[in-house]
Amino acid sequence: MTIYTARPIEPAVLKQLRDTDDAGRACVPYIDHEGGDPLRCCLRRIRPGERVALVTYAPLRRWAAEASAAPGAYDEQGPVFIHAEECDGPAGADPYPFTHPGALRVLRRYSRAGHILGGRLLEFPEAAAEGFDAALDEAFSDPEVALVHVRAVEYGCFQFEVRRP
Repeated sequence: MTIYTARPIEPAVLKQLRDTDDAGRACVPYIDHEGGDPLRCCLRRIRPGERVALVTYAPLRRWAAEASAAPGAYDEQGPVFIHAEECDGPAGADPYPFTHPGALRVLRRYSRAGHILGGRLLEFPEAAAEGFDAALDEAFSDPEVALVHVRAVEYGCFQFEVRRP
């Protein structure tokens, strides 16, 4: 049974990113005619014809600001796709979006101070949710772990965050 929750980018943060992203650049919306890339606002794939934007996002920096942490050199930023306008967020049907058997992900663990405590490569088994549950159980078995960032192996892209239950 899944006890963890994939966290989308918060609506207040999305509002900021739709104006100016975490690299200080203006948001440039466009129509995606092909679709398929992962949306971090609603944790599903882009549908052909949707109006989206590719923005720079610094997930650890934003978490650190609310948690009074100081990630120092562990702070990083990278590209994420979001809807260009406000959306309804995740539908909630998939506890671990963007997963399928054989997909490779890195689960990067962070301390309350925002420092990396380690990482784990995960290749999803046929029972993807159960495999993810086990990997998160392992990550959160360390009491120092405050959150886990899930990233795609191919591009290193931030997929979503999971916090301690």
